[in-house]
Amino acid sequence: MRLVFAGTPEVAVPALDALIASERHEVVAVVTRPDAPAGRGRRLVASPVAQRAEEAGIEILKPERPRDEDFLARLREIAPDCCPVVAYGALLPRVALDIPVHGWVNLHFSLLPAWRGAAPVQHSLLAGDEITGATTFLIEEGLDSGPVYGTVTEEIRRTDTSGDLLTRLAFAGSGLLAATMDGIEDGTLKAVPQPAEGITLAPKITVEDAHVDWSVPALRADRVVRACTPAPGAWTTFRGERLKLIQVTPVPERTDLAPGQLAVGKNSVHVGTGSYAVELLWVQAQGKKPMRAADWARGARIADTETLGG
Repeated sequence: MRLVFAGTPEVAVPALDALIASERHEVVAVVTRPDAPAGRGRRLVASPVAQRAEEAGIEILKPERPRDEDFLARLREIAPDCCPVVAYGALLPRVALDIPVHGWVNLHFSLLPAWRGAAPVQHSLLAGDEITGATTFLIEEGLDSGPVYGTVTEEIRRTDTSGDLLTRLAFAGSGLLAATMDGIEDGTLKAVPQPAEGITLAPKITVEDAHVDWSVPALRADRVVRACTPAPGAWTTFRGERLKLIQVTPVPERTDLAPGQLAVGKNSVHVGTGSYAVELLWVQAQGKKPMRAADWARGARIADTETLGG
């Protein structure tokens, strides 16, 4: 099939690579978000998908909005059979959805209908799910509500961050998306409506959502840190400034600390929660590089009465 791939961030690149490598399909163009400011100089930088497409010599379309007439006209000229999508980042209007013969097929990083929305992996970790996965489905105008072509499952490991899990899903999902294109082309795959039960929503995680409340149980605090790593980054406050929390681990045997209370050992830093303590492993103080929590604590010369989040 003639494909127009839509995607923007690094997590979409494995799927693009899988389709480029396919002997059955031709990626004739990619659609991605416009160049965005990045780095200290805030210079405009092309998206990871655009950079990969340029390397492969594939036409790149960067509409400000998918309803722009110039973009729609070019898409009609290309006349794709199908448009596979991975984390494109913009809502597609009906006029665009109707152009490809087989529609737009999205790779979503959850087992739909669970975790519809922008942050499925983060919400899966926050909820303490043991299993997640990826789903291919036909895009409709509703939020991730279209009929499903296929799924792949992935076990959530005890120490997974959202970055860890999303990386594994990106590669597992790339194979699923390629197989979905094969099945659509040869007519062996039909989309099945999603069940009406089990719908959960996964809105974008905000910076405030990433603020760790030490009055919650240790497992909840650990989930917040893992779900918000690498973005938007879990944080607390210390001496009136933000302290980024990169890695923590629960310490069930330590129950003597009040929520937020710090206990600094020779090579460890513990903090109390609403249940038992967690150990801070890696942190990043404001204006500093990431460092081991024990090194941070030595440099900060923490007093016995000091707390986090106060």
